[in-house]
Amino acid sequence: MGMRLSFHAELMKMNSPVMQTAMVTAMLGSLALALVTRGRERLLAGGAALLVLASFLVTRFGNVPINARIKEWAVSSPPADHVEILERWDMFNQLRTLTAVAALVLLVITAVGRFEDRRTAAEREERATPADSAV
Repeated sequence: MGMRLSFHAELMKMNSPVMQTAMVTAMLGSLALALVTRGRERLLAGGAALLVLASFLVTRFGNVPINARIKEWAVSSPPADHVEILERWDMFNQLRTLTAVAALVLLVITAVGRFEDRRTAAEREERATPADSAV
């Protein structure tokens, strides 16, 4: 148990700025993509932005308060219900991971769809202008 608390406390030192930066970047990128696209891509990017927001909210109101308690345990002793608290932290972690991965999947689908649309448009353009019509 002591090793988990020490590991968790050390991880939080680096994790906090990295997670905050990653979440802000993901949110801004998803919103920007939603603003510059239309139709299906806009919906997918908007959905990704909402999932990133959900991941942030789970982190802020689920994991972060528990992290603060775990920091206290690292210098004192864990409470009697520490196993249940750690299980709750794990549940929040799984939920935020699920929402983050779902956001990534939506963004990948958006990117692949945009690539396919451009490729299809280029192929149509090639068929419309035959190469042998050059003078």
